[in-house]
Formats: sequence, structure tokens, C-alpha cells
Amino acid sequence: MTGPKLPDLGLDTAPPFLRAAGLHVEEATGERVTATIAAGPDQHTPWGVVHGGVYTTAVESACSIGASLAVLQGGEYAVGLANHTDFLRPHVEGDLRVTATPVQQGRTQQLWQCDIARADDGKLVARGQLRLQNVPLRP
Repeated sequence: MTGPKLPDLGLDTAPPFLRAAGLHVEEATGERVTATIAAGPDQHTPWGVVHGGVYTTAVESACSIGASLAVLQGGEYAVGLANHTDFLRPHVEGDLRVTATPVQQGRTQQLWQCDIARADDGKLVARGQLRLQNVPLRP
């Protein structure tokens, strides 16, 4: 199921929380979401590496956008029920590529996976999956 594409999902229209995480959505459909995180000191822990919450936020956001687009034409959107994100290697600075795709898209629930890799060499820094519930759009 592919829903309509969202309009501009750049940082200028994103909520402040996503702007702080540095997530910039580039492609968004009900079958794939891609984004970039320009990671750097604004996303660091006190120890100088990108905070795991940035990765968890990217997984939740990318998967939720795609899952919601998949059911939007049916008058629904998707909300996260469970987010499991594994942190594979530290990252300090530089672009990260976020790619989310569905594993299963059902009538009431969906399961999406998301890879977050360094743009320069393609090595994974984090990987997650999000289980979502399809719910009616709010009036």
C-alpha cells in the first residue's frame, strides 16, 4: 500500500524536537523513507559521541512517517507501540543515512525496520525496528 507523498519534510517545517535531532527527510512513501542526519556536537553525549536518543528518534520518526503514509488514504495514521534500537558503533561527526522499509504491513499493525549508516563508508552505526498500530485520523 502506498499512500500519498507528504509535502516538504525539511528541517524548516519539522517540529523543534526533530530539528534538534538533525533529521532531514528526503524521500517518504508508504514503502520507503530516507533521511539524513548531519551529526555533530549538537547531538553529542558528554563523552563526545552522538547520543543514542538521536538514533532512536530517527528510527521512530522515519518508520512512523512511512507507516502513516501507507495507511493515510484509508483515513488512518500509525503510532509506535515498540521501538527496539541497537547501537552498533560510535559516531562523532558527519552525515548519517537513514533508511526505513516495511517488514510487514497489516490491517491493524505494521512492523518497519530502519538502518542508520555513515554516509562516507556505509557502515552501520545503528539499526532498529518499530512496531506500529494503525489508528483513525483525528478529526
